[in-house]
Amino acid sequence: MKTWILFLASLMALNVSASDAITDNSLDVQTVTQFDGIPWGISIINDQEAIVTIKKGAAYKVDLTTGKKLALTGLPDVDKRGQGGLLDVAKSPLFNEQGWLYFTYSKPTDEGSKTTLARAKLIGNSLTKWQDLLATDSASNTSKHYGGRIAFDDHAHVFFSVGDRGVRENAQDLTNHAGSVIRLNLDGSVPANNPFVTHANIRNEIWSYGHRNPQGLFYDTDTHTLWSNEHGPRGGDEINLIRPGANYGWPIVSYGKEYWGPINVGEGQTKDGIDNPAKVFIPSIAPSSLIRYKGMLFSNWSGDFLSTALALRHLNKIKIDKNGETTETRYLQHLDERLRSIAQDSTGVLYIGTDSGKLLRITLAMDTELKQ
Repeated sequence: MKTWILFLASLMALNVSASDAITDNSLDVQTVTQFDGIPWGISIINDQEAIVTIKKGAAYKVDLTTGKKLALTGLPDVDKRGQGGLLDVAKSPLFNEQGWLYFTYSKPTDEGSKTTLARAKLIGNSLTKWQDLLATDSASNTSKHYGGRIAFDDHAHVFFSVGDRGVRENAQDLTNHAGSVIRLNLDGSVPANNPFVTHANIRNEIWSYGHRNPQGLFYDTDTHTLWSNEHGPRGGDEINLIRPGANYGWPIVSYGKEYWGPINVGEGQTKDGIDNPAKVFIPSIAPSSLIRYKGMLFSNWSGDFLSTALALRHLNKIKIDKNGETTETRYLQHLDERLRSIAQDSTGVLYIGTDSGKLLRITLAMDTELKQ
């Protein structure tokens, strides 16, 4: 397995290609419930229940069978301006024993809001023992590019992403946390084997850097690999295999262009010492969350990446073969919805949150078989 991972990392081809859009007759889409606000994060507690965060600062426990939702108490104040707010939610690997839920949010401070990782225990409909584990050094005078997605590995570590906060230079400045993926122990302490832990002038929490706005993060326990998707500028969205200590290039290299004109961002598209993306999207799809499908319901999708897309309004499926070549298929375009968040239950059923406030259940339609 290690040999395959190294092979993939070294030979990953850049795939900038047209996608296959298909008719979704094979998918059954049902609305579980409707929220007043954007469901930014979904955490499946069990196959009957989920916790859903709403960007403007609320969270709900949702009965996935009836759609009934109960508001949670004990949440902090959030800076909900722009792209800020209450962001992701994820249950701890030890949730059944300890009850911890992990959250990211934009924490208001005198310096400006900061992407913050916190945890709390869920007791009934109340969040108790709220702890801010790391209020990152990421404040800026903008209200964009917070990142904020959470993932856990199988060695008691928690990862979360932080965007460049609208200040491009942040992503190459390791004296702050902006534009990085962070790795911590579950209690918020810094792991002794983090890549920069011996560097006095580098934030020891940093796992990787050179990111613009990574809003998808997924740890694959089968291959022991961490993956992200990331918003590029005008073009140049990415899927990346995240390695410890690696530089992903923003804003030195990018496949995107400036918003104000047809001018490339940075010095070029690749550079020695900078990790290349596994997949580039041109034009941008605006990827907003990421999982690697593991269920049997959509058996032909096993091992494929699924990303929700905002700008191009679809569910994006990427198959990456052992040579790093990718095949892309787009689903649910007929919904014309900005798809924000995605989660999978133990049976393979998918749940997707939309910017219009819907929580959707995606299953296989009766008497059909997925061909892609």
